[in-house]
Amino acid sequence: MKPKPKPKSSDQRLQRVLAQAGLASRRKAEEFIQTGRVSVDGKVITQLGVKVDPDRQLIKVDGQPIAFRESRVYYLLHKPRLVLSTLHDPQSRPTLKDYLKGARIKERVFPVGRLDWDADGLILLTNDGRLAQILQHPRFQVPKTYRVKVSGLPTREALMRLEEGVQIPGGGKHRAGVELIKTGENRAWLLVTIREGEKHQVKKMLEAVGHLVLTLKRVAMGPLKLGRLPVGKIRTLTQEEIQSLRQVADSQKFRHQNKGELLTVSKQ
Repeated sequence: MKPKPKPKSSDQRLQRVLAQAGLASRRKAEEFIQTGRVSVDGKVITQLGVKVDPDRQLIKVDGQPIAFRESRVYYLLHKPRLVLSTLHDPQSRPTLKDYLKGARIKERVFPVGRLDWDADGLILLTNDGRLAQILQHPRFQVPKTYRVKVSGLPTREALMRLEEGVQIPGGGKHRAGVELIKTGENRAWLLVTIREGEKHQVKKMLEAVGHLVLTLKRVAMGPLKLGRLPVGKIRTLTQEEIQSLRQVADSQKFRHQNKGELLTVSKQ
């Protein structure tokens, strides 16, 4: 008896593939499978948990091949201040969608994670839901680096407290990598690296050691760097950057699989 082939890294759960194709919610897709409405390469699948490669296998629902979304795309935007890091706002405030229109991006992309309304800096936009979930979920510890201007002059003790971990309201204890860049008249500029990305985390951590954040700019996320991209501009990621992102995502996912902690990726 031949052993079952191991799933490839590109394999995904069948119900997730159906949901990604826009046919139904994840729960409804599970019903499709359990009631025998789905086939893979001509074989009817009725059990949940089956993994498939949507790029190589023929998947049908009610005898009709499913149509997948567009190819995976990856964009880096330098979000301006006073812009919401979302695509829609019921109050008609400026959003990322305004900049997608200006760049004539037609694919249905979404932002990876959040960036404060009054902050500027790096935002990744993609339609790759699996990659996005790993990059933004706190469990996977992907680093995000910010250039921060604070009021006052942080002492060595304050910086050590940040590195050892400080308690923030409603968010538990968090640590940060901190580098003092320069100081001015009752001002200081820092590079702060965190791995969780909770709401207002950097601001709360610095307030916990007695410093008000005056400006906040995200300059890196994982292997991605903002560089000299002008405010409000958007560019396509290079193949090298995309490959680096995938390597980070695969390494983090593998680490948690070995711990038995692999996150179930939510639908896009």
